[in-house]
Amino acid sequence: MYLTTADAVALVKQLQSLLEEHDDEAEVVVCPPFTALPAVAGALKGSRIGLGAQNMHWEKEGAFTGEVSPVMLKDVGCRYVILGHSERRQYFGEADPQVNRKLKAALECRVTPILCVGETLVEREDGRTFQVVEGQLQGGLSGIPAQSAEGITVAYEPVWAIGTGRTATTEQAAEVHGLIRERLAELWGEAMANAVRILYGGSVKPDNIDGLMAEPEIDGALVGGASLKADTFARIVCFEKV
Repeated sequence: MYLTTADAVALVKQLQSLLEEHDDEAEVVVCPPFTALPAVAGALKGSRIGLGAQNMHWEKEGAFTGEVSPVMLKDVGCRYVILGHSERRQYFGEADPQVNRKLKAALECRVTPILCVGETLVEREDGRTFQVVEGQLQGGLSGIPAQSAEGITVAYEPVWAIGTGRTATTEQAAEVHGLIRERLAELWGEAMANAVRILYGGSVKPDNIDGLMAEPEIDGALVGGASLKADTFARIVCFEKV
């Protein structure tokens, strides 16, 4: 919940300018607040940068005051939507069944869901990281057929590393990413599991992106606070291959 519409447009314009200087194949997506989506969509026309939303409801329309549907997101140009973010789970009571309904609705409307999973500090210290992540994966992906796998992105975001300045070590992140890939293979088969992008999110910054992206199981990053400055975000996009 940052930036006015004017600020968001200025940010993406600066980001476009910075990325034009780099011939990089990385796919880039920005997910501004709902109020800025139409204006940012206009500013991104003809750009390599895609547009996503931070949340959505599972119904296409109805008496759900204050909510936004996948149809509405697609109408303003969104191709992606973040679902099950830890802050949605923590502050707004979203549980796996709700996330699952949203994910199915996004796929039906051809909007790529970015499914977030991750453990709290207490859960990690209790040795329940794998249990929590597996449960969120199973709940979020319940009833999703293998043929839909390529239309899904998964983001591992250890809650204890979000906005705290603490970052999971590359080894910790890679270990959980490996677990996620294994569970996806059990669910859909190895080929489909390898087609799913698994992102790392949790205080991603210019000074740790190179090491994170050197891990074979980490396919990209879900960037939080560091995305609010164009030069910082551009450095993350244009990470150095180690």
